[in-house]
Amino acid sequence: MVRLGAFLVGLFMAGWLLISAGFTTYEMITDPAEKPVEYQFALHPKEVSFAHDGLFGKYDNQQLQRGFKVYKEVCAACHSLNQIAFRNFAEIGYSEEQVKAIAKDWPTQVPSINPDTGEAATRPGLPTDKIPSPYPNETAARAANNNALPPDLSLITKARHNGPAYVYSLLTGYTDPATFKNEEGKPLPKEAYPGPGLSFNPYFPNLNIAMAQPLASDGQVTYDDGTKSTVSQMAKDVSAFLTWTAEPKMNQRKQAGWAALIFLIVFTGLAWMSYKQIWADKRS
Repeated sequence: MVRLGAFLVGLFMAGWLLISAGFTTYEMITDPAEKPVEYQFALHPKEVSFAHDGLFGKYDNQQLQRGFKVYKEVCAACHSLNQIAFRNFAEIGYSEEQVKAIAKDWPTQVPSINPDTGEAATRPGLPTDKIPSPYPNETAARAANNNALPPDLSLITKARHNGPAYVYSLLTGYTDPATFKNEEGKPLPKEAYPGPGLSFNPYFPNLNIAMAQPLASDGQVTYDDGTKSTVSQMAKDVSAFLTWTAEPKMNQRKQAGWAALIFLIVFTGLAWMSYKQIWADKRS
């Protein structure tokens, strides 16, 4: 009797759960929940091409040097690059003397210790030093940026989906929320407008970003090679540079990959010919 009662209770509960699941599924189909504002208005990264794209692509050192200048003059005031040492810039075409000058003249000096007093001090950079952070610690960084922490940019293109295109789109994507419309032509609701200290950018995941527009006008950076520094050009150059900081050995990896592929093709051909030769007279 007890077993029968337990069975009936279990059957009732299972039936109730099945009915509830059915009603829930029906409501989801007939009256689907409205998609979040971020989902409705966020845009996919723009289509942009780089010299290093594809199997045969490789870094353009002139573009990387232009991108480095954009980083130094625009981004370095807020964003660190703590995985890169000054000496690494020799890999993008800077001479030894230029590397020394870059390290010595860097706006933020390297933390050090006064050898006479043992107290904290700073000194000019050396080629062997990592690029120093613009802030002494996270608290200072947040205090200077409305409690937002500027991310380190060393690996930013690896940390974001379609990284180079994302960085390019973000830098060129600032727009007026009052005139913005999504791909369906729907205007942004006022409750989604950025609050104090925020800017609207549809390429940022939650639409509103704490970073003010960094590349605000053409000619903001003067290129040494005479390239016209439009906002689009500066954004593309610094995106390429940040791709290099995340993957500095990309050129070498591609070369090694092609060498390995050629070796495997030749080895496969030789193995097949050996097989044919060895077993040529063994067939019945």
